[in-house]
Amino acid sequence: MDNLTPVKIVEELDKYVVGQGKAKKAVAIALRNRWRRQLLSDELKDEILPKNILMIGPTGVGKTEIARRLSKLAQAPFIKVEASKFTEVGYVGRDVESMIRDITNLALNMVKTEHIEKVQEKARSLAEEKILNILLPPPRTQKKISVSEPAQEPEEEKENYSDSREKLRAQLREGKLDNRYVDLEVREKVVPFGIVSNIGMDDIEMNLKEMLGNFLPEKPKRKKVKVPEAAQILQQEEAGKLIDMDKIVKEAIERTEQNGIIFIDEIDKIASRGSSYGPDVSREGVQRDLLPIVEGSTVSTKHGPVKTDHILFIAAGAFSIAKPSDLIPELQGRFPIRAELDALGKEEFLRILKEPKNALIKQYTALIDTEGVNIDFTDDSIAEIAGIAAQVNEKTENIGARRLHTILEKVLEEISFTAPDITGKELLIDANYVREKLNDIIKDEDLSRYIL
Repeated sequence: MDNLTPVKIVEELDKYVVGQGKAKKAVAIALRNRWRRQLLSDELKDEILPKNILMIGPTGVGKTEIARRLSKLAQAPFIKVEASKFTEVGYVGRDVESMIRDITNLALNMVKTEHIEKVQEKARSLAEEKILNILLPPPRTQKKISVSEPAQEPEEEKENYSDSREKLRAQLREGKLDNRYVDLEVREKVVPFGIVSNIGMDDIEMNLKEMLGNFLPEKPKRKKVKVPEAAQILQQEEAGKLIDMDKIVKEAIERTEQNGIIFIDEIDKIASRGSSYGPDVSREGVQRDLLPIVEGSTVSTKHGPVKTDHILFIAAGAFSIAKPSDLIPELQGRFPIRAELDALGKEEFLRILKEPKNALIKQYTALIDTEGVNIDFTDDSIAEIAGIAAQVNEKTENIGARRLHTILEKVLEEISFTAPDITGKELLIDANYVREKLNDIIKDEDLSRYIL
């Protein structure tokens, strides 16, 4: 984070998201403030709360992408939730605290993966010794090979065994034993019951199995596998033994509390529009459930209590019907930074198709290239695609940059279908080709609503 200045953060976001400078600037400052806060004294650090952000803009303009790319830059735990999932909690919605449990689980997996990577070399070495013991068991008279414990057999036999073991080790490392099968004993925890899952029951079943798993005996199961697969299984087992789960859980909770980013999408769907009855009552209830989480509370998870005071919340919504002021005042106050995102037009679509690292033209060209077919888009064809996307968005529902996927799929439909049969060909896609594929659909407005 030392080198990740706000300017640098915006530059990195520019590689993937076109335009939306205001929103990028807001999230860059929020991320940098987190780093600044870490340098303060403990007393002052606890007083400084994150400045949560409310992104306002139509669908498909880059709200989610900005938040997702931001979390990757910061290597922070990140989840996206839809506020509408929490509608009518107690009936069909999810408990709002589930977002904290989800991000904690995600942080745990992140930290566990990092710790496992650190012990991979040692785990690989231990797995190799186990494989060699399976392939060439020690002589019966020799119980154990150890530096601290002298061998219980004649020196000559010991030397012969060591030589054979080293030759086998060399063959193993060179891959000469990859086609050999070995018997491996894998220990699995057997749960003697199951729950017939219904909506919302999956988590309960998983948690019950996890809790009871600690009390259930491990049942050994013999498997016949090839040497490389056996090495991988044993390496994972050894890595699991080498890591300290208590330390990992503690670190995961700390990372969630200090660096976690939660993106709450569709927050406008729970905005109340002044009715005192009907679904609006439920929406306001969801806002009141969200409020303590956003303003800072302690949530119980299976890994321990998690404080939400310093988690960064980024909320987003189109606000085409409701307005930000329709949110309850207390929740509005918890999102002090407002970032308005602009609707996208032809110029932005043109840049989206060509400029980002993951530009759509690059994606589709690479996909077709896997079949040995080289497609080349001319500049006028890209301009035509951008123009048609903007035109369709105006005539029908404006779904932003997602319209480009729809248009490109239709343009390349025939090529994608026949690509395996025309391997080795080079195809030029120009404006005429694009118009030929799309003109009839665009002219018929009813058809364009259905297809594009």
